[in-house]
Amino acid sequence: MFDYVIVGGGSAGCVLAARLAEDPGTRVLLLEAGPSSDDVDEIHIPAAYNRLFRTKYDWNYVTLPQERADARPVYWPRGRVLGGSSAMNAMIYIRGNRLDYDAWRDDFGCTGWGFRELAPYFLRAEDNARGASVYHGTGGPLSVQDLRHKSEHGRHFIEAATRRGAVANDDFNGPQQDGVGFYQVTQRDGRRCSAADAYLAQRPQNLTVLTNATATGLVIEGGRAAGVTYRHAGREETARAEAEVILAAGAIGSPQLLMLSGIGPADHLREQGIYVIVDSPAVGANLADHPSVPVLWSTPALKGLWESSGTAGFARWMVTHKGPLTSNIAEAGGFARSDPRLAAPDLQWHVLPVAFRDQGLADPARRAMTVLVTLVDVTSRGRLRLASRDPRHRPLIDPGYLTDVRDLGALAAGVRTARDYGTAAPLSRVCAEELAPGDSVHTDHEIRDYIRASLVTTYHPAGTCAMGGDSGQAASRHASVVDPMLRVRGVDGLRVVDASVMPAVPRGNTNAPVIAIAERAADLIAGRAPLASADPEQVVALVS
Repeated sequence: MFDYVIVGGGSAGCVLAARLAEDPGTRVLLLEAGPSSDDVDEIHIPAAYNRLFRTKYDWNYVTLPQERADARPVYWPRGRVLGGSSAMNAMIYIRGNRLDYDAWRDDFGCTGWGFRELAPYFLRAEDNARGASVYHGTGGPLSVQDLRHKSEHGRHFIEAATRRGAVANDDFNGPQQDGVGFYQVTQRDGRRCSAADAYLAQRPQNLTVLTNATATGLVIEGGRAAGVTYRHAGREETARAEAEVILAAGAIGSPQLLMLSGIGPADHLREQGIYVIVDSPAVGANLADHPSVPVLWSTPALKGLWESSGTAGFARWMVTHKGPLTSNIAEAGGFARSDPRLAAPDLQWHVLPVAFRDQGLADPARRAMTVLVTLVDVTSRGRLRLASRDPRHRPLIDPGYLTDVRDLGALAAGVRTARDYGTAAPLSRVCAEELAPGDSVHTDHEIRDYIRASLVTTYHPAGTCAMGGDSGQAASRHASVVDPMLRVRGVDGLRVVDASVMPAVPRGNTNAPVIAIAERAADLIAGRAPLASADPEQVVALVS
């Protein structure tokens, strides 16, 4: 028996477990389907995370064939390990634009989730090596630092982009989001700082962390969540919760577990032979992800990052935690607008000193560089459904890529801009040949065909247990699964805290926002007063 049972040891789950266990009189259980990450070199070495793809540390999801993307399925890696996807992501620390969170509050009725309210939780989580300021926090669990290794590919991209009119920006979490520069990363002295490293390094006695424990369903008694069933060491077990059950299994796992437990679209649940407890059509709906399209060049004069990943490079990292293996691969980039009339950036660049092919699974051993053109203001929506009532079966994932033609137009504008950057010095001097889209692709029609054939995920699924208010305006925007207190509608004692509650995915990488959501949720769940909202002057100063 515990007070809180948390399902999912990813970014949100690690935060919740640590913060709720700060009360020594509270008993907390954290269930994680994957193993511990303590002794896995590929997790701790920043540049090695692609070696975790399609291993036991990866859920290894694949979407349904995407009708608007040449009927191709898209590979979705997700972390199946303590720390979740923060143990295998590119470690980019981005808050997103303040307009994202103000839209949650104003358009979706999510009272308390505007940027003024959420900003203090970003700062509380952060321990930024640049020091405390209006833009950054220090002393928090999550280490944020500048890269120890910066490839020449990124430097050339930044200089070329600025020659084409982009603004140099050394802090995308500072006074403006637009511009180009190197990213800050969630690392601590050349090692990855996952959510598990940040929040679970010291575990109090009242916190139990159980790995290799796969949740199979919720125990619901009298309209209240009373516990969780899970499979561990070949046995079916039950953990009971006196206070609350909290789902933090991510944008795929949380809606899947709700539907397996009878909470979801009634017709779909009946088709699967599942007894309907709560008819909640929004469970699994509103699925959003940031799609990306690669633009590649051959760079024979620049040494590839992969050339430093052998025995000598590994030995250097082991001894000094310095050198190319501290790279996060997507070292440089920035934000831009496909139309200057937009209120905020809708495009993001991820600049890689390697060739990104076959959804990141191909051997990168070629001297090349990639600019991933990423759409961060996504209009298309998809959905997630069960393939079976058996919890061992992966759900059916349909992100609905490019179902709204506006997304295709914005990506096409981004591809044209990235190619234009490639024609400016010094990038033009090191890029010997455009490998993709290639010299045969010129017209708008040809560019759009290339996008459909090449589109991949940026690993940012969100929205499948969306939060929403009770006002008529909020209800008109979308049906919601959880209220602004993150309580599941129709069941007592049950909350969802992860990227699935985002009514719309923020403009940028999603790890920092998930951690901030969980920081605020911990206060709501524990009954603590929320941190004081940022003052208006600070909000104006922060990202716009």
